[in-house]
Amino acid sequence: MESQNVKNVSRRNFLANSAIGMVAGAMVPAMVTGCSSSTEPQWKPIDFPEWPDKAPDGKPLKAALIGCGGRGSGAIVNFLDAGNGLSVVALADVFPDRLNSCRSMLKGKGHEIPDDKCFLGFDAYKQAIATDADVVLLCTPPVFRAEHFTAAVDAGKHIFMEKPCAVDPTGARAILVAAKRAEQKGLCVISGTIRRSQKDCIETWRRVQGGAIGDFVSAHVIRNGGALWHKKREEGWTDMEYMLRNWVNFCWLSGDHIVEQFIHEIDQMTWFVGQHPVRANAYGGRHRRVNGDQFDFFCVEYEYADKKRSNCSARQINGCSNEHAILVYGTKGYTNCFNKIWDLSGNIVWEYPYPKEGDTDKSWVVKDPFEMEHVRLVTAIRTNQPVNDAEAHVQSTLMTIMARQSAYTGKDVTWDEITASALKLGPETYAFGPVPGIPEIPPVPGTL
Repeated sequence: MESQNVKNVSRRNFLANSAIGMVAGAMVPAMVTGCSSSTEPQWKPIDFPEWPDKAPDGKPLKAALIGCGGRGSGAIVNFLDAGNGLSVVALADVFPDRLNSCRSMLKGKGHEIPDDKCFLGFDAYKQAIATDADVVLLCTPPVFRAEHFTAAVDAGKHIFMEKPCAVDPTGARAILVAAKRAEQKGLCVISGTIRRSQKDCIETWRRVQGGAIGDFVSAHVIRNGGALWHKKREEGWTDMEYMLRNWVNFCWLSGDHIVEQFIHEIDQMTWFVGQHPVRANAYGGRHRRVNGDQFDFFCVEYEYADKKRSNCSARQINGCSNEHAILVYGTKGYTNCFNKIWDLSGNIVWEYPYPKEGDTDKSWVVKDPFEMEHVRLVTAIRTNQPVNDAEAHVQSTLMTIMARQSAYTGKDVTWDEITASALKLGPETYAFGPVPGIPEIPPVPGTL
């Protein structure tokens, strides 16, 4: 069957294909709101569990890595560094060169993976999950995430799941359904939304939730940076191999950069704001991208149920001014969501106390959040206190997808529409060969 490319999905079809009967509010519960009233004279941080810098000792845990590229290779090292008694027992990828590169790296660190535990192909994830691994790390391009996540949950594995969790609403719903089963099974699920595992961000969030900036008013988010990497097509590559090796430049594989990369900022903003939007109005375009079918800039205005708004923009173009900012404003002040809180006059009322050279108090040291994600996962498993952050991950992913669809079509997209949409990207089956229906041209807003 032909792939259902997003550019070929008109707004009429996008809405007509919505899953009938899906209640958006029931699908993804609103996140906890905790800001105090603006009339409250004082604020204090809310209670929050303290995580150790290293996971406690306990039962030896074995991991299987699915997706051996750059992020997967980094994630498996983060897992191994999270505590004692951790090992990797299986590797899976579609490309031998990527698997072998990861395997050689691990061997250099004292972890040798035997031939019969190295699996290749589109079904390699099944073989890796079927090993005696306790934990599965899902680090492939995100289009495969729902299928792999569902299989890992069904097999009773604990899971680290890289962001984003989906490229379309169909995948996001599948993640949520499987996440509920994981919860019922007592499985631990940690997502690659790193800021929720970063100590200075957590400490800032605790104070905001305790009322430090009052009630939410608006937010301003920007991530402007240079162009991302790309791969030129090589002789002998089929459509599938070219797209997979160049996956960050194809929407069906990555979701476009607003989904694949900007999710970090959207997730962090939503964590602090404490609610999802009801509508997105976005625009974007492409001027400098070398290949693929994606935009290289986006700007989106989110509207919330109380008519408050946030404005978020992202750009990946070389030679331009760069900026990274996440500012959430309230009735009593505002925060950068990382390490500072200001009052309405612009005075700093709290700042994260990073340790200085010679300080003996190490409690404020900020550990690598990429490693802390795995410390959280291993700690939860070994203390038998399951964690499962998949719902928040789904919510943030859907927010980026609704913005992308708005920019692609040039039309508003509501939360109810995106959570109920039956939009599914990519081919029905995965195999090396032609991938019809995905020309290397970007969407044209106003024509879909």
